[in-house]
Amino acid sequence: MDMGTIINIVFIALVVWFAYTRFKPAKGLRNLNAEQFRTEMATTTPGRPTVVDVREPSEYKSGFIAGAKNIPLSQLKGRLSEIPKDQPVLLYCRSGMRSKSAAKVLQKSGHQKLSHLQGGLSAWNGKLARK
Repeated sequence: MDMGTIINIVFIALVVWFAYTRFKPAKGLRNLNAEQFRTEMATTTPGRPTVVDVREPSEYKSGFIAGAKNIPLSQLKGRLSEIPKDQPVLLYCRSGMRSKSAAKVLQKSGHQKLSHLQGGLSAWNGKLARK
């Protein structure tokens, strides 16, 4: 093999690795469709879930799921104390990518009962609240 072929193979391998690490699901994260998410939100058993919208404040103001707390992904590491570790946590964003990233951060800090709205608000078919 010539040097150009080797460089191309290494480049392709790096792109594939990057894509895989970026899009792979977080271990232990439950993917919920809109109906399952709504059902989980309504749970009244001990340890009622905390619903967290990880979008930026301007996105949140344009419409959010009622009862959700806005903790943007960009601020999450500094605001971990606002999310109880002993309760289930329901995460969502616009498309589902940031909520998966947020789940990874929360898992590293000791949270275990994590779920997210698969497809984000794009998949939500319920009403949105506004500020």
